[in-house]
Amino acid sequence: MNAPTDLQTPLHATPARSLSVEPFTFSGRGGEYFRIWIVNLLLSIVTLGIYSAWAKVRRMKYFYGNTQVAGSSFEYHGNPIAILKGRLIAAALFISYNFTISFAPMLGVAIFVLLILAMPWFVWKSQQFKLYNSSYRGIRFGFAGSAGKAYFVYLLLPILTALSVYLLAPLMHQKMKKFQHEESRFGQTHFSFDAKVGSFYKTYLLGLVIAIAGIALITMLFGASAGLLTALTAPQTASPELMTSLFGYLISLYVFLFLMFPLLFTMIQNLIWNHTKLGEHRFSLDLKWLKVAGIMITNLLAIACTLGLFTPFAQIRMMKYRLESMSLHAAGNLDEFIADTQQHVSATGEGMADILDFDLSL
Repeated sequence: MNAPTDLQTPLHATPARSLSVEPFTFSGRGGEYFRIWIVNLLLSIVTLGIYSAWAKVRRMKYFYGNTQVAGSSFEYHGNPIAILKGRLIAAALFISYNFTISFAPMLGVAIFVLLILAMPWFVWKSQQFKLYNSSYRGIRFGFAGSAGKAYFVYLLLPILTALSVYLLAPLMHQKMKKFQHEESRFGQTHFSFDAKVGSFYKTYLLGLVIAIAGIALITMLFGASAGLLTALTAPQTASPELMTSLFGYLISLYVFLFLMFPLLFTMIQNLIWNHTKLGEHRFSLDLKWLKVAGIMITNLLAIACTLGLFTPFAQIRMMKYRLESMSLHAAGNLDEFIADTQQHVSATGEGMADILDFDLSL
């Protein structure tokens, strides 16, 4: 990736501020988190889901507290009662829909439409709740934005994308990330996001080309023929050899398409975080496709072999790799930036009030 233009100064110009690279670290351990996870699961089952709000707070506190950058960890301050309120509201809405759709279809459709119309507002409020209840070195994060922007990004754009047969999907993705990042702030300092729509189209197009090429290669290797098509449509008339070839073809196709997810995930995440800044400070992410694929595949196999008990270990493995692939490139002294931010927040106040008394995110 090219260096930012403000660092590409000629020798006779004023030198740019020095960058210090602060890598993220994650100290969580699978065995330690397993104890939290199993207690959360059992208590949530026993209480018919009521404890899940407290379970979420315990989980978030653990992950935040074990994430460090520049010698300090993050903190989560979410109130389980607020989370429980949100979940009860969400449950009431969905139960109302499922109950009415069976005996009063028109009323059920009306409730469904109301749910769709309310969803952008829910997402906006949940984003505010999550960020306001996150802090670093005693300074809260925040999320501004407006309901109008939320409806444009989370309702209008998805409708237009569906009508375009998903040709607008990269544009929608870019607009969503731009909204999420640029409306987020640390204290009074806003994040910024400068990845262009064209970059998202290039990434999506590259993924599509790789997918088409991979499917074509697998089809060629297994000999795409009328016989293979016959085995698909009328397996009872196909020979054992042809059925073996068909089975190998389908398994290879499934494995390849499964590997496409970590590839797209890696490219998109690298694109997003390598174009995100906090004031003058920028982030970098260097996920590797094969590493991500290896973690995902071994996690999936281990979860299947342990009947789900490996799940907390899998979450720790993936979180550790993702976080430790990220760095903060601080422009100047990071401690001075934190001190200035603390003074500014103290002087202006944070001002979030009753709009954050519930969380609708699960």
